[in-house]
Amino acid sequence: MNKFSNIFILIGIIGFILFISLMDIGNKNITITAGVAILMAFWWMTETLPLSVTSLIPLIIFPLTGVLSASKISESYINSIIFLFIGGFLIAIAIETWNLHKRIALKIILFFGTKPSSLLLGFMVASAFLSMWISNTATALMMLPVAFAVIKQFSEFSEDNSNLTKALLLGIAYSCSIGGIATLVGTQPNLVLVRVAKISFPLSPNINFTDWMIMALPISITILILSYFLIKFLFKLNKIQSDSQQFSDKNLIVSEYNKLGTMSYEEKAVASVFLSAVILWITRTNIDMGFIKLTGWSNLLNLQNYVDDSTVAIFSAFLLFLIPVKSKSNNGKILSLNAIEKVPWNVIILFGGGFALATAFTESGLSNLIGSRLKNLGHIDILLLVFIISITINFLTEFTSNTAVTQMILPVLSSIAISLNYHPFLLMVPATLAASMAFMLPVGTPPNTIVFSSSKLRIIDMVKTGFLLNLISTIVISLIVYFLGNIIFDLSVFPVWAK
Repeated sequence: MNKFSNIFILIGIIGFILFISLMDIGNKNITITAGVAILMAFWWMTETLPLSVTSLIPLIIFPLTGVLSASKISESYINSIIFLFIGGFLIAIAIETWNLHKRIALKIILFFGTKPSSLLLGFMVASAFLSMWISNTATALMMLPVAFAVIKQFSEFSEDNSNLTKALLLGIAYSCSIGGIATLVGTQPNLVLVRVAKISFPLSPNINFTDWMIMALPISITILILSYFLIKFLFKLNKIQSDSQQFSDKNLIVSEYNKLGTMSYEEKAVASVFLSAVILWITRTNIDMGFIKLTGWSNLLNLQNYVDDSTVAIFSAFLLFLIPVKSKSNNGKILSLNAIEKVPWNVIILFGGGFALATAFTESGLSNLIGSRLKNLGHIDILLLVFIISITINFLTEFTSNTAVTQMILPVLSSIAISLNYHPFLLMVPATLAASMAFMLPVGTPPNTIVFSSSKLRIIDMVKTGFLLNLISTIVISLIVYFLGNIIFDLSVFPVWAK
């Protein structure tokens, strides 16, 4: 909560009452839904209350005003997407608990070598890969001490290590965000998209793990490569002079890796469950890439209408609570009951509030009304429209929660797409991806905040690099979704399920 919270609470309540009393934008339910959306958006953006507290508003106002029943709106707070998030998070907790993530990170860094530019690439690839599966905050916190250890040793052989320091810190922060977009469980806006799409279009096909990775992984890799070259150029890593024979950072990393010892039984168990989950996610549905066609296991078992990605996530997490350990910690299991306490339930409530709002948009008719009022956007070229929407959301998330932003904007974008006869995903997917690409300000993402709090960066370092990367990432997202997304989701055709 900020210091103006009491004032903002009062402004929000008065504004909501005046809006529903004086505005006439259709019927009562539409007016109330619009008022709740504005109130939640205002409190979310100003952080008047904790985001999860604001997310409880639909549970109160919609039943009391007759917009939606309590049972209907409550369903938004617990669904398969929520369980996919819970299962994925529990797997991530197991990975962190048994230090598997550190072993993976150090191994990747060792692979890339010891030159300053190679170190940057190693840290970025390691951060991006880990963020595909565990939280970007946890990844940044783990990578930072390793980076500082390397920088400290480098300073023994070079008088000026400021550029390497800035490059590594920014590389870690940015890669954590870039890697997260590659998988459905990598970042929260991705899960928001899956659920909002289903709420807005009940007959739409589920966005599954495989299809998402086929489209998002190339985007993530492209942005990662471009960001590497941008950081390398801006901080002149090629000009850093050091005696490569004396600068034995590789030995330091080897030392850190050796401290982990041989891979323990518990690490192997976690790795096995984790890899099994990934394989089950990828192979659950049919894979058709033109040159290769595979039948998904859910189809082979005739379970395609019964299981989804959340089934795999919960099953994998459940196994981790069953597998015994050889040490005497964690109550004798890979995961103990303490893991349940680490699940960010505040984020789950935030998810629920957004899903509830999306449900009200659809049920009240507000989505249709918005779409009909925005038909004049049809004169804008679709690729330009995609870019405008993406860059707007991109810069908006520099100042507020990307989860809250996507929850507010995706129902609106679905309405715009319908009114313009565009495939809804053509606007919704780029917006979702762009929401995770906030590189410019320390408050843009938790990794940005973490590396900036080290006091090794100036705000101008992050702004000048982040501004360029914001533009680059938005262009890449717009182009790849427009062209590759058309192949995967057939985005050039207005779908029957959206009519």
